[in-house]
Parts: sequence; structure tokens; C-alpha cells
Amino acid sequence: MTLKTRTALVTGSTSGIGLAIARAFAAEGANIVLNGFGKPEEIEEARTGIETEFGVRALYSGADMSKPNEIGAMVRDAQECFGSVDVLVNNAGIQFVSPIEEFPAEKWEQIIAINLSSAFHAMHAVIPGMKARGWGRIINTASAHSLVASPFKSAYVAAKHGIAGLTKTAALELAPHKVTVNCISPGYVWTPLVEAQIPDTMKARNLTKEQVIEEVMLKAQPTKEFVTVDQVAALAVFLCSDAASQITGANLTMDGGWTAQ
Repeated sequence: MTLKTRTALVTGSTSGIGLAIARAFAAEGANIVLNGFGKPEEIEEARTGIETEFGVRALYSGADMSKPNEIGAMVRDAQECFGSVDVLVNNAGIQFVSPIEEFPAEKWEQIIAINLSSAFHAMHAVIPGMKARGWGRIINTASAHSLVASPFKSAYVAAKHGIAGLTKTAALELAPHKVTVNCISPGYVWTPLVEAQIPDTMKARNLTKEQVIEEVMLKAQPTKEFVTVDQVAALAVFLCSDAASQITGANLTMDGGWTAQ
């Protein structure tokens, strides 16, 4: 399987899962559109590193995924630069941990915008081109929280359940056009996003850092191991292959057995 001549846009790809997916696609020959926040020098290092290591082109967009007009502009820029967006990975996400009655309304709105609405707006922008070409792959990074809930994560759980529903709907609409739409639902993956939520979870549950890792995070996963970013990336690559052409509308768990319980 090769993604040569294809272009992959991966949101939230300046670190963590998104960057691993972008690099995995580049290794298969795809041109890449990176997106996300971070230190400019680190983002440029990631972008040029992809170009140098894999011999592809990489574009960076600083589009704010909470702003639909910026999402649309990012897709148009990618199409103008590369001619098409063949693979879309909706990976951008943020987290906030708090009891519902203390959950700030602005945090709710921000999480829904970035974790759920941004996926709709990006799909809205890329689907016409995919339908016209008769090929496309849309992969949404969901979560075990698209299937089960945890306390103190109301907005995140609601958004990820929404992603699962959006994936199914889009898959049904696009099936006649050879465009597949799936979501990957990892358990706890050791990323900056996961690491950053530890202090809030410590506060919400009155636990130490070690207790959060062992008694909250890994307690949920029977394997007692974090999922790796490279494992998620490998699944994303497979979903772009011809072998996966009949997989659409699926919610593929990679959670160490969490949702089997």
C-alpha cells in the first residue's frame, strides 16, 4: 500500500497522536498538512523533519480549530498547494476535568467546538473534492470515551460520543462514493494532552500523580499499559489501504480491553 501522490491533512498534529499519524502517512509517501499550536521553532522542526526524512512536502497551518472560517481556509490552502485533500484525520482535541456543577460554561463550549464541531467543519470542506475524485479516507480520533463515560469529563465524553455518531452518518452518506469514514477510539495514550490532565484529576479526586496513573488511568485498561502513538498511527495507515476499503462507519477500539469490561 502506498499513499504516494495523496495528501493527508491531520488536525492537532504538532505533537502526540496527530504528529505520529502525520509521520506515518509521510513514510508511506503522502504529502502532509500539519495543524496545531505550539512553539514556532518546534513546529518548524517537525515540518522540516518530515520533508527531510521522508522526501515529501509538508505544509503547516495554524488554523484555530474553534473557528469554522479558519478551518475552511486551511482546507482551501491545502487544496491550492497540493491539488487535493485525499485523507482527513480529525485529531484536534482538548480536555478539562471538573464536576458538572463547577464546569465553566466557556470550557464546555470550547471543548465541543474543538473536539466535535471542528470535525464537522473540516469534513464539510473536504467531502466535495473526495466525492468528485471517487476516493477518500476520513479518520476521526475518538476515544474509549466515545463508548463509556468517566466522572468529571462531561464535555469531553459528550464530544467523543458525538464524534462516533458523526462518523456513522458520514459513512452512510459517502459509501457510494468510495470514501470511507471511521473513528479510532484509543484508551489512555501517553501524550501531552493526557499528561496535562493529571493535575486537574489529582484535584478533582484528591489523589497523587502516581495514584491518578495507577488507579484512574491504567485501572481502566486490563493490559495495564498505555497505548502508544505509533500503534494508533499504524491503524490509521491501515484504514487508508485497499485492504480496508470495506471498513466504514466503524468505531475501532484500541484501549487495552477497557471497553470489553
